[in-house]
Amino acid sequence: MILRRPTRNPARTAAVNRSRQEIARQWVETGDERCPLAGVWFALPDLVSDPDDEPQIRWPVFSLFRGKAGCLHPVHNFPARCSLAPHLKNLVHSAAVLLLFAAPLAVWAQQQDPAEDRPATLPESPAPAEETAPTIFPHSDTLRYYIAGQANIILQAHGPFHSPYEGTNSFLGRGEYKTSLLGTLFLGAQVRRDPRTETDAIFNLESSGGRGLSEALGLAGFTNLDVVRNPNLGSVPYVARVQLHQTIGFSNHLIESDRTPFSLATEVPERRLQFYVGKMSLPDFFDINSIGSDSHLQFMNWTVDNNGAWDYAADTRGYTYAVVTEYDDKVWSARYAVALMPTVANGIDLVWNLRQASGQNWEFELNKPLLGQLLFLPPERKGTVRVLSYVNHAHMGLYRVANQAYLNGEDPKPEITKHETYGAVKYGFGLNFEQELTNYMRVFGRFGWNEGQHESFAYTEDDQTFEIGADYSGRAWSRPFDKVGVTSVSNAIKKDHQDYLKLGGLGFLLGDGKLNYAREDIVEGYYTLHAWRGIFYSLDLQYIAHPGYNQDRGPALVESVRMHVDF
Repeated sequence: MILRRPTRNPARTAAVNRSRQEIARQWVETGDERCPLAGVWFALPDLVSDPDDEPQIRWPVFSLFRGKAGCLHPVHNFPARCSLAPHLKNLVHSAAVLLLFAAPLAVWAQQQDPAEDRPATLPESPAPAEETAPTIFPHSDTLRYYIAGQANIILQAHGPFHSPYEGTNSFLGRGEYKTSLLGTLFLGAQVRRDPRTETDAIFNLESSGGRGLSEALGLAGFTNLDVVRNPNLGSVPYVARVQLHQTIGFSNHLIESDRTPFSLATEVPERRLQFYVGKMSLPDFFDINSIGSDSHLQFMNWTVDNNGAWDYAADTRGYTYAVVTEYDDKVWSARYAVALMPTVANGIDLVWNLRQASGQNWEFELNKPLLGQLLFLPPERKGTVRVLSYVNHAHMGLYRVANQAYLNGEDPKPEITKHETYGAVKYGFGLNFEQELTNYMRVFGRFGWNEGQHESFAYTEDDQTFEIGADYSGRAWSRPFDKVGVTSVSNAIKKDHQDYLKLGGLGFLLGDGKLNYAREDIVEGYYTLHAWRGIFYSLDLQYIAHPGYNQDRGPALVESVRMHVDF
């Protein structure tokens, strides 16, 4: 989703010169309409000159911040000969915006509790198991009802990078600046409160506003998981999830459970069978990783927060109708889901006839520190391993058939959509692990593979992925809700897929017109700052080598500033 900014004009120039003592509260706007969930105010400078509208501008608007809130000034405004200079300048501006947000909140928080004397020495940080992410408003664990919400605002920019040519679906080589906003209202009710036969009703309303860099095209590992690829869907609120959750207990022994938007019970049987039926997102239940699955407080990249080779059943927004069955025991879990597939690649409409199209998913989860045993870590260091498999039946085409039709002169250009048939099968596997190394540090990783002959259909154009990363808790410096993380991911596509793009074919995400193939390699790092209660700010950097698997283009450096609010 792409934010269109007004072009330069005298009225806007006059507005920039208004008194610097005034803090201009602006709505986060999406296109020509205001996002219906834009209840979070920002003190941001006016933005000028969208590079999409004025391609002659070399530097992105992100580097043209003017001091409007307080005394925020640019470091310099002249083009530097070194390509690193604009990126460093963007980082300085990002840090300034972050401090601008955080400072008044910190002062306000101190003023709210004048009676609380601070101890002479800092108290010991709580253990990880005792940490509960704070929210603006407290949530009761005893009520039959659950009401919560979140807002996630991400500002992303990248400077110009080497790009001798571009195609219809290219990641743009000139500088860009885009904003996205994702807001969600979580509602739930306990229809039956007996832990052994718990029944929950879940309903989520969501709004996705703004746009992504290059309209979310040109990268397999796109930089913002909150972005909806189709900008025509707009920011009108929609039903994200509506489902029933049923628990059947096989044990009288109850264990504690965290209340979440998808499960309201605070105690559950140690051995239990669970059913989820309705509209949902499959990553709510599969391929979960506590270090690399949350784009609101952790990493932002598509192929970091999810297994890129897992072409999970979903519409354009990432949701589908499905039935999930899960069995949980003391140290292991097993789950299965059957879900509806889209009618076309990454389309918004779903096929309701399961005989024509369906997505089936299996996962086994073992909560034992297998990696810790290999590294001779103490037994109390927690670890989890998950093994995933999936099979999709859908109206898909074969890259090889599309390539051959073009080479034989049957098609003027490679078009896989002309060779789609029902009954096509795409399958793949995934491995997901996480391991605690110290009281503060954890590592995680993923591996994914799919057969790659059939077209990428639902998630992203990625046939193989490797990922390794880590995070470090702010408890080490007495800030238990701060966190820093870094990860590296390498994505690849198979030979038929490569040839399709090389001949000028277009996928639903990729297509530079031609291709000099190389793996798409991404390094991402972030720091998340807890400002006050449920308010968090983050700085994020993503370095992308060979965007769209093309070594003729790139590398690109994407800078991000994020504000997240949990209500």
